[in-house]
Amino acid sequence: MAGKVKVVVAGALGKMGLETLKAVLRDSDLELVGAVDVKARGEAVAALTGDADCGLVLGGDLETIIKETTPDVLIDFTNPQAVFNNAKTALKNHVYSVIGTTGLNEVELKQLEKLALEKKIGVAVIPNFAIGAVLMMKFAREAARYFPDVEIIELHHDQKMDAPSGTAIKTAEMIAGNRASRPPKNIKEFEKLAGARGGEIEQIRIHSIRLPGLIAHQEVLFGAPGQSLKIRHDSMDRAAFMPGVVMVVKAIMQREGLIYGMENLI
Repeated sequence: MAGKVKVVVAGALGKMGLETLKAVLRDSDLELVGAVDVKARGEAVAALTGDADCGLVLGGDLETIIKETTPDVLIDFTNPQAVFNNAKTALKNHVYSVIGTTGLNEVELKQLEKLALEKKIGVAVIPNFAIGAVLMMKFAREAARYFPDVEIIELHHDQKMDAPSGTAIKTAEMIAGNRASRPPKNIKEFEKLAGARGGEIEQIRIHSIRLPGLIAHQEVLFGAPGQSLKIRHDSMDRAAFMPGVVMVVKAIMQREGLIYGMENLI
């Protein structure tokens, strides 16, 4: 790696954003050149992270910060309403993008891929940066060859805006891609309470739980005659995501187009 990778963090005042600021500042291969949040009021990054050597202050406009700092990579932990425009702004300014915000739809992903290929740079959309969560998804995909009947329960903190989680959607897609096609079950279910059976992707039910005290958790439940299999991952601290964030930032510099899911970089 020739020189340090210059990084801007968007959503810097959020819980994941604050952890990311610390992770970037403490990695010898990365250089934090900007921090952005729509709620910013000129806060000193040093006061937020405890890193006295950092002289940066928070800005409120991403494009302004990009033009002032000319970063190599944007890390986005904002919200589903802002992430698409943030990614477009970065790519149009020839800035690689690492997106941890969930909520992008298929049309938006295709547009980001097209723009990244035009600029000959990379954009990584990562539903979950925890190495254990990526392994959980890989194990679930493998198990689906033998246990085609499966449901997913995802549990997150009560401030999470979207449901189901990006991790649950990605898990369902990976399972669906690795099990034989299945005819619809010939069972007429009746929901006495609408939504009681959760949402559905490719005949896979997903149930979303939002409670204070949780961070990010997921169970993949497989059932077969006489047996069951449960694969579960728990994130107890947001610091668990940071090795993955740093790894993806360094890896995306060598890629072009869209990378969807950290399993494609491991």
